Amino acid sequence: MDRTLLSEQLKQLLVTECDKEDELDWQDIRNNEALFGSNSRLDLDSLDALQLSLAVQKRYGVRIEGASQGRKVLHCIDSLADHILAST
Repeated sequence: MDRTLLSEQLKQLLVTECDKEDELDWQDIRNNEALFGSNSRLDLDSLDALQLSLAVQKRYGVRIEGASQGRKVLHCIDSLADHILAST
């Protein structure tokens, strides 16, 4: 799987699954920027994290297990792509 294409797909998935189409352009999301937390400009919350986790599982067949792993995996697009590539 091509990492660049995967990163683009994940950004698009994040914008659509978290209903941010009116607020965010997927192309403006940097691969290494924080997706969640006080350092994030994306204004995503725990419900968004759940939505994104479920969408990743459905689309790529990769589970994100538990809060601890979720925080690491969903830190940024790069960490999410790494998790998917390592799991497939």
